[in-house]
Amino acid sequence: MDLTNTIRKNVVSLSERKFRKRLGLFKCEGRKCVADTIGHFQLEWLFATSEWVADNPQQSSDFRDRLFVVCRKDIERMSSLITPQDVIAVYHIPEISFSQADMTSKIVIALDNVRDPGNLGTIMRTADWFGIRTILCSEGCADVYNPKVVQATMGAISRVRVIYCNLPEIIATLDESVPVYGTFLDGECLYSATLSENGVIIMGNEGSGVSREVAALVGRRLFIPPYPSDAVTSESLNVATATALTVAEFRRRATLSIN
Repeated sequence: MDLTNTIRKNVVSLSERKFRKRLGLFKCEGRKCVADTIGHFQLEWLFATSEWVADNPQQSSDFRDRLFVVCRKDIERMSSLITPQDVIAVYHIPEISFSQADMTSKIVIALDNVRDPGNLGTIMRTADWFGIRTILCSEGCADVYNPKVVQATMGAISRVRVIYCNLPEIIATLDESVPVYGTFLDGECLYSATLSENGVIIMGNEGSGVSREVAALVGRRLFIPPYPSDAVTSESLNVATATALTVAEFRRRATLSIN
């Protein structure tokens, strides 16, 4: 297939959210990222150098009707990376359905205006590691299909659903059997608090934390203590780090109860 200027411009435009939304497409770059995602999303185009094609004969054959064999300069022109690699996949943004029943027996992460793409991608990677398959995002969160987020997920985007919603509205309508947790400086110590095997864990904005509207709906406030408890430390933890520590403790408790 021949690469046209129109296609090239469309791929470049996917670095911006408005064009991703308009075209219904997003891009994924690099050997590992493409290997982890291809087959999980509907492929629109696959751009690769002859070296990548030679090293990946099966994928090149499976998707030959979507494949453009291009030179490295073309990859560089379409790439969003500082150091472009040798393959770019462009996928259709999927339609993701969601039911509150998903939260009845599982842990779900909810992000309240987490705006940094790197943080969102890292949180998705953490969720993937700990077997959490759904993340709720307020509309103010970073876009999961931002190329920086896609790269930061390290393939987790193929396994973790991210659903944008009116977060206060969703939380307010939850059944009483679904506990709502949040991290706050005035919360109960994470390591001694009673934790359940299901529920929603809310993590707030990088600078301002959980918004007042969402905080009013949190039934169980948690605090990640510094060590030692009276130490002079940083003002707060990075939200991705705080999410990892919180989720790890939930999973540790669940493992102990099984054993």
